[in-house]
Amino acid sequence: MAVLVLDTLPHCQAWTEALREHAPEMDIRPWPEVGNRNEITHAVVCFPEPGELAKLPNLKAMHSLWAGVDHVTRDKDMPRTVPLIRMVDHSLSQGMLDYVTGHVYRHHLTMPKFEALQRQTEWRQEVPPLVEERTVGIMGIGVLGGVIAKQLAGLGFQVRGWARSQKAIEGVSCFAGMDSLQAFLEGAEILVLLLPNTPDTADILNAETLAMLPKGAAVINAGRGTLIDEDALIAALDSDQISAATLDVFKTEPLPKDHPFWAHEKISVTPHVAAETRLSTASKVIIDNIRHLDGGGSFDDIEGVFDPQAGY
Repeated sequence: MAVLVLDTLPHCQAWTEALREHAPEMDIRPWPEVGNRNEITHAVVCFPEPGELAKLPNLKAMHSLWAGVDHVTRDKDMPRTVPLIRMVDHSLSQGMLDYVTGHVYRHHLTMPKFEALQRQTEWRQEVPPLVEERTVGIMGIGVLGGVIAKQLAGLGFQVRGWARSQKAIEGVSCFAGMDSLQAFLEGAEILVLLLPNTPDTADILNAETLAMLPKGAAVINAGRGTLIDEDALIAALDSDQISAATLDVFKTEPLPKDHPFWAHEKISVTPHVAAETRLSTASKVIIDNIRHLDGGGSFDDIEGVFDPQAGY
């Protein structure tokens, strides 16, 4: 039995070394040092070369280095009968929690407006509301979104969450399904996008749904770049329907230098840093999952097994 790490160099070697530290007894191989492909039972994947996974006949599981799996499933030859495990790690949750909480506060305190006034050397006192007077809406209240919703509610914000299926989170008003989307959006003064990339979520924030938000609402996208119709967002910002946007993910990454988001005065761009996978903690998660499965454990006991039907 062996583990193959499939990633771009030099990240491939770094992950191999981190995994070996937690499991010196395991045969862990960095691509392209594959050796006998029949011996590979686990693949640790970030950006695998297309077709490489299909060449592993005895593959038991694929372990994604990211919370998402788009980088793996885009390989049309990926073995569809082999379970794919998303990265579920404290460092991802904490990183996303820090990012979203920080930017929710930034928009709650109307910092983009004050920054614009500073550029114009204009002194205009506008006192922000208290947290209990501010409603935050979170689209996507799964593992990460649920943690964030509870944190923001604990800080005193009025929090509402939306998901495809009904959820129950203490202190959070939960909405479910497309039929409730308008009612959810109408009360979201700060909208946080944390949805996965699926056919149903593509451009879910578009001209129609942006118009459902309260005038002057702010948008934070830390989920997937595919969630937003980019032209519609720019139009909503230009018309003042949306007051400001903080964007961490984009349809094309890195964001092209000539993209209008860079220069738009109401948009803050961050380079996909909201929930970065960290070597030290994520490598242990992977090794623990491999040991569990090789010891006869069930996939049912592992958090983050990808559901192809749901798309996440």
